[in-house]
Amino acid sequence: MVRIQRGKLLASCLCVMAAVFLLVTLQVVVELGKFEGTKFKNSHLKDGRAEMEAEPLHLHPFFNRGGLTLNRKKTLAADSFPIMLWWSPLTGETGRLGQCGADACFFTINRTYLHHHRTRAFLFYGTDFSIDSLPLPRKAHHDWALFHEESPKNNYKLFHQPVITLFNYTATFSRHSHLPLTTQYLEGTEVLTSLRYLVPLWSKNNLRKILAPLVYVQSDCDPPSDRDSYVRELMTYIEVDSYGECLRNKPLPPQLSNPASMDADGFYKILAQYKFILAFENAVCDDYITEKFWRPLKLGVVPVYYGSPSIADWLPSNRSAILVSEFSHPRELASYIRALDQDDRRYQAYIEWKLKGEISNQRLLTALRERKWGVQDVKQDNYIDAFECMVCSKVWDNIRLQEKALGSQTP
Repeated sequence: MVRIQRGKLLASCLCVMAAVFLLVTLQVVVELGKFEGTKFKNSHLKDGRAEMEAEPLHLHPFFNRGGLTLNRKKTLAADSFPIMLWWSPLTGETGRLGQCGADACFFTINRTYLHHHRTRAFLFYGTDFSIDSLPLPRKAHHDWALFHEESPKNNYKLFHQPVITLFNYTATFSRHSHLPLTTQYLEGTEVLTSLRYLVPLWSKNNLRKILAPLVYVQSDCDPPSDRDSYVRELMTYIEVDSYGECLRNKPLPPQLSNPASMDADGFYKILAQYKFILAFENAVCDDYITEKFWRPLKLGVVPVYYGSPSIADWLPSNRSAILVSEFSHPRELASYIRALDQDDRRYQAYIEWKLKGEISNQRLLTALRERKWGVQDVKQDNYIDAFECMVCSKVWDNIRLQEKALGSQTP
């Protein structure tokens, strides 16, 4: 008998191994960081910033921003504004002066700026982050910022305390990041309340003659969450149509067989015919929520969800998804789904919020309203632009505080 706890045990073992590895590699970072008069006072980190001995900080007064335009040459920009050096070549930009509200910073992937006196922040992309390649020695006025939208499966080292606390600022899926990306797969409330793909219940009941009540679409097989093992056992208790590479028992039309078609209109229409979609994440982490959860809600299908333990904080309404974690065994889950499949009134209760266009979750509404970036919206900044500007603004805040402190010391 396969239980979902098996995946948690495997993930725990991996975390223990990773922690041992990180303790060794962090010691290397600490030793390297002692070079050139900058060293850690102790092995623990505090408030997201490495606690360092104060290195003599030579402040270079920045030019008056009002007297410069964004069309000046890169060399002038680099000599006049704080430099944000992408240590990971994510953007591919060798030099760009970016305007962030009233502030401006020079963004580049050119590592020749490593020792430039105006370099104030290093930006890292989590997928490319390596403990063996860091901008050391780290100086007291250098901020480190992490952008990582993926799950720990992508780079497990980043989600252990000794490493994540190396960064002054973060943009991750966690709500606790300086720039939370929790809703990165959700365009907005309008796609949740839209009835564009909704198939009437009477039609879904007729389609049940040729379709299973549940559909599963996955092509990333056997991830750390061990979702395939759970679904495999679930299939012994209830019929499941599986279209992906994992546990496939039903083919997609040839024109939709390419993974790039997952967001195609034709693919959406196939999924919308089902009553339930198995929405299983590849990793189990608070606030890590992908399109697997939002897609069925957009289509008017009830998600059967396994993934983020904090998913209840992000549901459109209290009754909009079935949570696998609430069932002790796949047999119990299958029995519950079968009962809903046979009772229109009980099933309808899970899509009532969509039919009425009512999202009652204030946390979700607030997160969507206050985020400073958009999803597939050319009228808004994307989350990378927002991340760059967040760091730029933080750097300027620090510069102004330092200048104010120096000014107060002047007789």
